[in-house]
Amino acid sequence: MSCGSNPQGLPRPWGFFLSTRSRHPIRWAVAATLFVAVAPGMWCAGSFAQADEGEMARRQQGILTGMPFMANVTPRTFVDDLGRKIFLAKAPTRVVSLAPSITEILYAIGLTDEIVGVSEFCDYPAAAKQKPKVGYAHPNIEVIISLQPDLVLAPRAFLRADLLAKLEQLKIPTFVVDPESFEEIPSRIQTVGRILNRSASADGVAMTMRQRIAAIRNKLEMVAQVRVLYVLNSQPLITVGPGSYIHQVIRLAGGSNIASQATVPYPHLNMEAVLKEDPEIIIFPIGNAEGISPAEQQEWLRWTSLSAVKQGRLHQISADVLNRPGPRIAEGLEALARIIHPEAFTASIAP
Repeated sequence: MSCGSNPQGLPRPWGFFLSTRSRHPIRWAVAATLFVAVAPGMWCAGSFAQADEGEMARRQQGILTGMPFMANVTPRTFVDDLGRKIFLAKAPTRVVSLAPSITEILYAIGLTDEIVGVSEFCDYPAAAKQKPKVGYAHPNIEVIISLQPDLVLAPRAFLRADLLAKLEQLKIPTFVVDPESFEEIPSRIQTVGRILNRSASADGVAMTMRQRIAAIRNKLEMVAQVRVLYVLNSQPLITVGPGSYIHQVIRLAGGSNIASQATVPYPHLNMEAVLKEDPEIIIFPIGNAEGISPAEQQEWLRWTSLSAVKQGRLHQISADVLNRPGPRIAEGLEALARIIHPEAFTASIAP
């Protein structure tokens, strides 16, 4: 049985999107004095028509830079991806991260000593391996409390009701970072930067990401789509469908997901369906914690009628780089695009 990879934040080490699953043979990888208000995400106190010029300018700046203008309610009020408002009197200095992607964001925008706890799968950059661990799919509330955080950054999937209630009882601010699409990730990095008083560095990271993504998309403007099968798990065969993060990335990389007609984000396929759709490329995520083993990849060679097998287009890709929705997503997109359309990156440029 192989290890699947899940960018959606299932109990596996990659990211923080979508629903939860139990650990299965498919191994998907103090109290602060701050006030936390839980309420639907209302973007202002007063009507838009009554906003003064300064407020209007701030909203316009948010739109131009990709930052949600909802976060401009007050200088220290932020709205998370559950629509909850959080007010922080000052920038937190003791932060706990509950997902590898969030930890990568924190380091990318310049935090080091402020990171006091991370999930057990937070392994990038190398310094993250030395931080105290608080669990992953089931974060340890006692350990979190012992670290005396003044902010917990969490994915939606692992924030159980009892954990959230306990953190709120102790007045430990908890902010949910859970972008719904590939395109939203840079703006979430900017939001985290503003929360932690790292706006300049966060804006720089987001700008670099957007520029690299734009350059990749420009290279792929004229390419024809190639049929792709992305193997999350071999037995049973599980892939990605609409509503999943990787489905979006395949499309951006110039591929056509053979499971695009599925009705769930992670559909099960039988080989009859695969043979009918005839993928031209088969992609296997690999990594230290999980992925499709070399032995299982070799088993696909027996399906000699598949175009991908005939053409020798069975490829591996780093699960960490592609599946974690954080600062390295542009790198993951480019890696996937180079697999699907190598010609777009090797064509010579006329003088």
